[in-house]
Amino acid sequence: MPSLSRHAEVDSTQVIGLPPDDTKPRHGAPPRKRRRWRRTAFITVAVLALLGGSGALAGGLYLRSVESSVERLDAFEEIPQEDRPEKVSQDAKNLLILGSDTRDPNSEGGSRSDTIILAHLAGGRTSAQLVSIPRDTWVHVPRSSNGQHGNREAKINAAYAWGGVPLMVQTVEKFTGVRIDNVVIIDFAGFKEIIDALGGVEIDVEESFTSRHSLNADGRREFTKGRQTMDGAAALDYARERYAFADGDFARIRHQQQVIKAILDKAVSGGVLANPSRLNAFVKATADSVAVDQTLSILDLAMELRHLRSGNLTFVTSPTKGTGMVGSESVVFPDTAKAETFYDAVRRDAVPEILKIAG
Repeated sequence: MPSLSRHAEVDSTQVIGLPPDDTKPRHGAPPRKRRRWRRTAFITVAVLALLGGSGALAGGLYLRSVESSVERLDAFEEIPQEDRPEKVSQDAKNLLILGSDTRDPNSEGGSRSDTIILAHLAGGRTSAQLVSIPRDTWVHVPRSSNGQHGNREAKINAAYAWGGVPLMVQTVEKFTGVRIDNVVIIDFAGFKEIIDALGGVEIDVEESFTSRHSLNADGRREFTKGRQTMDGAAALDYARERYAFADGDFARIRHQQQVIKAILDKAVSGGVLANPSRLNAFVKATADSVAVDQTLSILDLAMELRHLRSGNLTFVTSPTKGTGMVGSESVVFPDTAKAETFYDAVRRDAVPEILKIAG
């Protein structure tokens, strides 16, 4: 499985067709500079948007300071422009959010729970739809820029190992037909520090279960059905678990979406914005982790999103037909017909149609 972090190695056992000596992220992968803070980029953008929306000069200066320290990556340079889809709606914006969990105790290669989210920011920035694409989705991966990999059917997360961020962008664009405007890199393990900075979050657990890959010393954590407050470690265990559920990675996707929404809700309603020390701790636990493409301006995006709240966010999963086997590999089969209609609505920024199809 490819690692999307800036320091972890790739787990070659999770990416089909990769020999052991050819698993390191290449073309367009972010620098391997070790940094203490690696957090969720969408949360960072949302929080900075709230800060920027205050209209205070200090807030604007702080945003510019954050902007100057953001790590940049080459996401589009290696993609042939003639192979990219046309941008249909000029007012909408589509971000590709790539993530991994570098602290997953099940990881053999540094990262296991990689995440792919297409964030559609509607025209006027009145709403956003976050579309989770299961990492095992069986798609066509274009040929890598060095010509050595791809041009074959594979799990979508193989694209990163074979060609870094550019090939991942190209693969998602090929699969969805949606032109990607910007890319951000995240690490969901950073939820722990973010949530602790907030003083915990409220999560409604859908069913009782036991996590056997917990941050606890004995590797176990019990979750009881119902609404409860979770600290960072508990929320991270909740968001990363998949083996305890019949629908595996789909349950993990739902739980990640729950945690993202809970963080945004707490950031807005928990007095964070009115408490300078807590706000600073929260922003520090997020902003210093962002790796973005060369063209993304966090300051501009923050101002665009200043009125967006969690109630304006819709979390959906890319249409699928469920799981199955291709050879010895367990994969997720996309619902091609439904996906075509769904992503056509995304391309056109037809939000009512997006929500109707997502249902």
